[in-house]
Amino acid sequence: MPRSTTYLYSLLLCLFASLATLQAQIPPAKPNPLIPGQGAQGKAAGCSATEASSCAEAAAKILPIVMGPSPMEENLRRLTDEIGGRVTGSPEMAKAVEWGVAAFRAAGVEVHTEKYMLPVTWSEGDTKLLVDDPSEIASGPETDEGIRLVPVHAVSVGWSPSLTREDAVRLVDVGSGGEEEFRRAGAIKGRILLVHSDISSTWADLFNEYMRPPDIIKRAVAGGARAILWMSARERLLLYRHTNSLNGEIDKIPQAVVAREDAMRLARLVAVYPNKLLALLQMPNKIGGPIEQQNVVGEIRGYEKPDEVVILGAHLDSWELGTGALDNGCNAALVIEAARAIKATGLLPRRTIRFVLFSGEEQGTVGSFEYVKAHRAELDKIRAMITFDAGIGRVTGYSLGGRRDIEAGVREILKPLESWGANNHTYDASFGTDNFDFLLEGVPTLVANQEEANYLPNYHAASDTLDKVDMRELKLHTVIAALTAWGIADRAEPLGKRLSRAELDVLVKETGLDQQLKLLGYWDAWQSSARGRKP
Repeated sequence: MPRSTTYLYSLLLCLFASLATLQAQIPPAKPNPLIPGQGAQGKAAGCSATEASSCAEAAAKILPIVMGPSPMEENLRRLTDEIGGRVTGSPEMAKAVEWGVAAFRAAGVEVHTEKYMLPVTWSEGDTKLLVDDPSEIASGPETDEGIRLVPVHAVSVGWSPSLTREDAVRLVDVGSGGEEEFRRAGAIKGRILLVHSDISSTWADLFNEYMRPPDIIKRAVAGGARAILWMSARERLLLYRHTNSLNGEIDKIPQAVVAREDAMRLARLVAVYPNKLLALLQMPNKIGGPIEQQNVVGEIRGYEKPDEVVILGAHLDSWELGTGALDNGCNAALVIEAARAIKATGLLPRRTIRFVLFSGEEQGTVGSFEYVKAHRAELDKIRAMITFDAGIGRVTGYSLGGRRDIEAGVREILKPLESWGANNHTYDASFGTDNFDFLLEGVPTLVANQEEANYLPNYHAASDTLDKVDMRELKLHTVIAALTAWGIADRAEPLGKRLSRAELDVLVKETGLDQQLKLLGYWDAWQSSARGRKP
């Protein structure tokens, strides 16, 4: 963890010590429409440079509610330990939706679900990867008749096609999968390909895990390869599940992740015995037809502009090798806890705050895309979309999706928590979580920037379990999230405008998002306005 337990205790003591000072700065109570039971004579101050008292008051009320006893830890325990991994389209996902609805209701927050269709369902069968017994390769036969195969640790990539062939074929090492490496590998038709990786230890490394595969898959499919084996980017035989299909559809070629140590051994054997190592890969994945899925939506209605909306969201689905605690159960619990805390303050915001638990995120932000499509007529009045999706590493600020125009407003909102170090924002824009389609529609988006902490070693892995969650850190994040949502909703003026298509075209180019869209296969949809704001 980036900060020690001692530091966290000290931080909490400082926070509570400063709470009295924070409250002392609040003007004497007056009749205020923000507080139930009082009249509407007094006009509430909003969270802006000239009207900062509302955010100070909200922070002073939210802080003790969240940092004190709360149901968040037990909510998260039930989601992870009892429901477990939650692949979109699975029975576990349906249970998670019920969990979300019940938790919002227990918090006193109005809640409903919104349906959409997932194109296909997917679950892993009994994946098996077997290779030549290394002790017999040098003297063994040149065909697969009579060879002895030994197992290798592997799991199917998510949304991979099923592979049930029973014949072993040559394993071909294509290095990092570049064009020249494919050329040197020669004929790959009918072969199983091994692709190398570096150990993933930074956000840039993780981003690269998604940006590399599209071109490699294209080369493999064009050459007629049977399957791709991806060397794990983690050590100690840790297995995890990604998907390289980012639209909810089954991918173009069977793929599996191989334990790093096993994959490196295979690479050495191929180098010593070129054109001799045989591999048998079987992935009897279970693939079904379209299925109805749901997003969970809680809401606290605004008293002055209820048709204007601020969204605080996180994705509820997860991969199932672990129990989806860091990705993204902790932040699903955060969204519910933020709603509970705001409700418990007795304050009402000017605008509506909507709390959304999206499904289908791991399959290419399917649930949030469907939400955007269903609410397209309302997008002019969605004032911001805030997303948390990076575990429990310390929050340093928000990625503002290329929107420098909203930075000053965000800074004012978070001023009561200035000492926390969470007011350092960036302007990057990228694919990767549920803000994506809101961003492409011109809505201001804020994605929590967080330190890596223990997120990357456990990302999508069997080790992503409840014991990895630092509850003190998660509570601090909840205060930040709740204050951000409150502040944007309660400002006298909107945080920022919705961008036009022409303005988005400039933003997409300036941030380099155009290159990501092209590489990940979204460019045509963007150009045709099938995805993103229409001209």
